[in-house]
Amino acid sequence: MRASLIQIAVDEGESVEARRRRVASLVRDQAGAGLVVLPELWTTGAFAFEEFGREAEPLQGPTYEAMAKAASDTGVWLHAGSIPERAPDGTLYNTSLVFSPSGDLAASYRKIHRFGFDKGEAVLMGAGEELVTVRLPDTTVGVATCYDLRFPELFRGLVDAGAETLVVPAGWPERRRGHWTLLAQARAVENQAFLLACGTAGTHAGVPQAGHSIVVDPWGDVLGEAGADEEVLTVEFDAGKVAATRRQFPALKDRVLGVAAPRR
Repeated sequence: MRASLIQIAVDEGESVEARRRRVASLVRDQAGAGLVVLPELWTTGAFAFEEFGREAEPLQGPTYEAMAKAASDTGVWLHAGSIPERAPDGTLYNTSLVFSPSGDLAASYRKIHRFGFDKGEAVLMGAGEELVTVRLPDTTVGVATCYDLRFPELFRGLVDAGAETLVVPAGWPERRRGHWTLLAQARAVENQAFLLACGTAGTHAGVPQAGHSIVVDPWGDVLGEAGADEEVLTVEFDAGKVAATRRQFPALKDRVLGVAAPRR
């Protein structure tokens, strides 16, 4: 399976509409990939809090339309990162969109863990409540977003729901880049899953971004890592390695605490 992680630089002088067109073009360049992944809140910048309300859009708004068309034009599974969604009741959410190769919406995920403590996303946006997985031809993807990476129980829940590949779009700051790499490897190892984490480059509202999008295998080995600037990280991996790893080293079977009830 080939995955392309598009590490976008969110330039503050670029309009949202221009960025949509540019990103759609980047997606179309990934023909032949099994999965294309975009970062978190790439339309506005993850730290551009004042833009969330101004640029929020309904779920099936202009970004949805542009990304659905890019997916269908290219024939790829597209995790289109996340957008500031305005729900019908006016609540804002940090919402991820996943499209099938036909351009249909396969899943949406409202970020559960909001970053900012007593400011920013934590007070401007509502919290999601549902874990989301998506079945692709070769693997089941578990969906999470940025700050979620710090909460291992979310990923355990995704594994209990069948996830074999964990996809994490993010707008992670440079000053905590060491945590980004460490947590990506930890989530992959403890869940015996592939982890694809796609970050942003550039600067968001004065906050330098970490970049360094990364793909980690079920043993914690780094299969590919981007640099700090805008680039496309493309990695090929054998999705069947998840099942093989879980057979060879069946640590998940030894779980005692927080084990999900058997599915009937």
